[in-house]
Amino acid sequence: MRTIALEEHFTHPDMSVYSANTATIAEPQVWEDAMRHLLDLTELRLPAMDAAGVDMQVLSLNAPGIQAEKDTAVAIKRAQAMNDMLAETIAKNPTRFSGFAALPTQDPKEAAKELERAVTELGLRGGVVNAHTHGRYLDDPSFRVLWERLVDLDVPLYLHPANGVDAPHVLSGHPELVGPMWSWGNDTASHVLRCVFGGVFDDFPDAKLMVGHMGEGLPFTLWRLDSRWSWHFHHGIKLKRDKPSDYIRQNLYITTSGVCDNAPLQCALSAMGADHVLFSTDYPFEDLPTATAFLRDAPICEVTREKIAHGNAERLLRL
Repeated sequence: MRTIALEEHFTHPDMSVYSANTATIAEPQVWEDAMRHLLDLTELRLPAMDAAGVDMQVLSLNAPGIQAEKDTAVAIKRAQAMNDMLAETIAKNPTRFSGFAALPTQDPKEAAKELERAVTELGLRGGVVNAHTHGRYLDDPSFRVLWERLVDLDVPLYLHPANGVDAPHVLSGHPELVGPMWSWGNDTASHVLRCVFGGVFDDFPDAKLMVGHMGEGLPFTLWRLDSRWSWHFHHGIKLKRDKPSDYIRQNLYITTSGVCDNAPLQCALSAMGADHVLFSTDYPFEDLPTATAFLRDAPICEVTREKIAHGNAERLLRL
């Protein structure tokens, strides 16, 4: 069975300065090993893929990526450089790699311009944004130009977590809860809901947004979202569709990255449908053989397994 993994990370020495805050989340020796694999694109990665049975990785720049850069001009240049490097790597290994473009969202117009260049000239398959851009989220009106370009090009945007603008007080005194174990998922799910209630998908009903980690908890909450939307004061917000879940089920695509557990997989498939769930491993932060064994042994029908493993990725990314 062909396997295409959608959330597979890399970095570059020029980008390592941005990872300083992320590095403090992991045990030092764990982060050192992760960085060794992030900086490698072929020598360690390809044998690991072969051993685990991963046919293709769709590569994306590791969090916090371009979004951490404060200088807009520097962000634009580094996004271009990272995308050029990624395209060169793919050209040398076209059956093993594809990629999502890093976007300089400090300037939404430049982000849209770079997305178009990356897709039409470099052959990349969409864009990746790591959480917020200095406190600005993708529902901000300034990002409509980027959403418009995504729809025009018919490519997805992968929304990956990163550190939030600040830490909620409820997490104070518990730094272990800040990061991928807990807070990143909450932040990313909230970011998706900002796009729903901020009218992004009303303005762009064909937009495709992707998140990892089995949907950051969103598939589990759809009934509750709909129930409370019918009860809550709407603060002047009007949705064109009947329920919040209508947007999640239509515009959101989720990957299995970092979650190798049948219970959330069954929930995701029930809530989202098999056409909206795709395979990922979260390399190098999770174990590749564990991810492929999970996919191989999951108690699902073979048609669904094929969709998750490669069919949905081939369709969405035109691979």
